[in-house]
Amino acid sequence: MKKFGFLVLLFVFGLVFPGYSHAAADTHIILDGKEIVQPSDAKAEIINSKVMVPIRVISENLGYGVDWKQATSTVTISKDNTAMQMIVGQKTATVNGSNVNLDAPPLVKNGTTLVPLRFIGEQMGLKVGWNNTTKTVTLVTQNSGSGNGTTTPPNSGNDSGGSDQEGLVLVNGISFSDNRFLIATSGSTKPNVFTMTGPDRIVIDLPNTAFADSFSEGQALDSNQNGQLVVSGYPNVSKIRYSLYSNSPSTIRFVIDLSSAKGYDVQSDSGLVMIDLNKEGTTTPQPPVGNNGKKVVVVDAGHGDHDPGAIGVTGKREKDFNLSMALKVEALLKKESNIDVVLTRSDDTFLALKERVKIAESLKADIFISIHANSGSAAANGVETYYTRSNSKALAAVMHKYLLQSSGLKDRGVKTASLHVTRETTMPAVLLEAGFLSNKSDEAALFTESFQNSVAKGIVAGIKEYLGIK
Repeated sequence: MKKFGFLVLLFVFGLVFPGYSHAAADTHIILDGKEIVQPSDAKAEIINSKVMVPIRVISENLGYGVDWKQATSTVTISKDNTAMQMIVGQKTATVNGSNVNLDAPPLVKNGTTLVPLRFIGEQMGLKVGWNNTTKTVTLVTQNSGSGNGTTTPPNSGNDSGGSDQEGLVLVNGISFSDNRFLIATSGSTKPNVFTMTGPDRIVIDLPNTAFADSFSEGQALDSNQNGQLVVSGYPNVSKIRYSLYSNSPSTIRFVIDLSSAKGYDVQSDSGLVMIDLNKEGTTTPQPPVGNNGKKVVVVDAGHGDHDPGAIGVTGKREKDFNLSMALKVEALLKKESNIDVVLTRSDDTFLALKERVKIAESLKADIFISIHANSGSAAANGVETYYTRSNSKALAAVMHKYLLQSSGLKDRGVKTASLHVTRETTMPAVLLEAGFLSNKSDEAALFTESFQNSVAKGIVAGIKEYLGIK
């Protein structure tokens, strides 16, 4: 699972010549307005369209401790109580025992260890910019100004906070969950929604928009900027098609293919457009969730699609466990008349961490619950509950109590960590680690119906207790 900030090190740059490698003497890295000096014997390089940075530069400028073991080709980067290990040539890193996929493997060149510079903006709370003309990376800490004049680097996965350099709102990701189609954007847009027949379909046009570079990380997008999201388990919807419909103005069109005519509601807020197919016969924008004083609970199944999360001792994937659990929790919460539940994903799709946060924020959720499974040593076992902000401490205590009781696994306690989904949300938010896939006994339990049903009931009981619902 992608657990801690300093998952070290940021950026996927879309260069013209993939595979071309050169010392990036003309690539600058600016941290809080000051350029990081790159020693002559330890310079950044662009390799296979990825920026690779010397460990020494990261250590000296971002406050990491670095340990290199030549015998095993292992580099350990540490700060405070967190340690991250990477092995030269391998695309899987370990953060406090949890497996994390890297976009590029570390390598050694001329005696210097180079690692991929990725996820700094998202994982460490830095604002990130990329100027393609001057080949300059800009990193701004939370207390050091705005970083104006820069735009998000291609494929970085970071939110630019608005639109790109051409003034377009970016479509970052999509999801279909609980009969609701969600479109995450980088800013406000006014959707034009209408129906068509022969066959029946709902059309959503988003003017002055473009696909973000990160969109293709989660959804298929061909060279003509067309693609589709296959929907299963919903009898009214077969698939959702999308394309760059017009260049003047730049307009993205989504088409929801229906089995028969269907009513819907539309909600458009900064960062989120929602087409709710649970409503009937109106297109008047109105809050689709939380009506009549209902509590809004967002349940987040970690990872998805090309991001499998941790891999168990027998090859089982964390993303599958997370989704199965989220669907079971959703089914139980739907029986509660005072709760409205929304999943960040209800199938094997990918959403960036910031998009998961946007869904919860746009819906003004009362609580956010992220479901995961852990990984570490073969001996590590048990359950953990994580929170970041002080307003989440009480929720963490309640949820952990029920997670412990319902799982029957070892108590590893309630812990604090700077995790993106628990840090960037404003409502009480927790991340549940329901057991260790790296432990043979835990993994065997995690994928049984009895365990999942029990834990799902425990999660719902914790949610109801915290929200004061009988």
